[in-house]
Amino acid sequence: MSHLIGSSSELGWTALKVLLLFLVAVVGLRVSQRRLLAELTVFDLVVAVAIGSIVGRTATSSSTTFLTGAVALMTLLVLHRGVAVVHRRGWLGTPLDRPPVVLVAGGTLREDGLRRAGLTEREAYRLLREASAGNLHALDYVLFEERGALTIIGDGEERGEAVRAGLQQAGVDPAP
Repeated sequence: MSHLIGSSSELGWTALKVLLLFLVAVVGLRVSQRRLLAELTVFDLVVAVAIGSIVGRTATSSSTTFLTGAVALMTLLVLHRGVAVVHRRGWLGTPLDRPPVVLVAGGTLREDGLRRAGLTEREAYRLLREASAGNLHALDYVLFEERGALTIIGDGEERGEAVRAGLQQAGVDPAP
């Protein structure tokens, strides 16, 4: 029975360890950059999963101390911050960024774009409906952004700086 229930004398220490790890994680995330939680990239998602893993493993393991878990958490958050700074300065090039993918060009759904985005035609039509873009022929371009959002550029629509930059990143001539 003790294999199922364990020792009741350890439960209080486990609760205290969870509370302390929670506080370290919250403080660490609060001082980290906003993008970690607000705009998860693949890199950010890996860090978030690792944080959960560290907290979960440390909290439930009798052989892993609070200090070990806290050091692991803080090391991970510092590394994440460092990579974000290096990336923002352009020293990593673009391996952490994915350019937009052209799903629609000239009112036509593009097979190569669907393939690059990992979408089926059915999924693309669902995304277009959700974005209130029911008539493909009225669209000049539709870009599938890194996090799954659509940028819809209507036929003849004025192209501002952000739209031109997105088209250029997608490999399209951004001329108005």
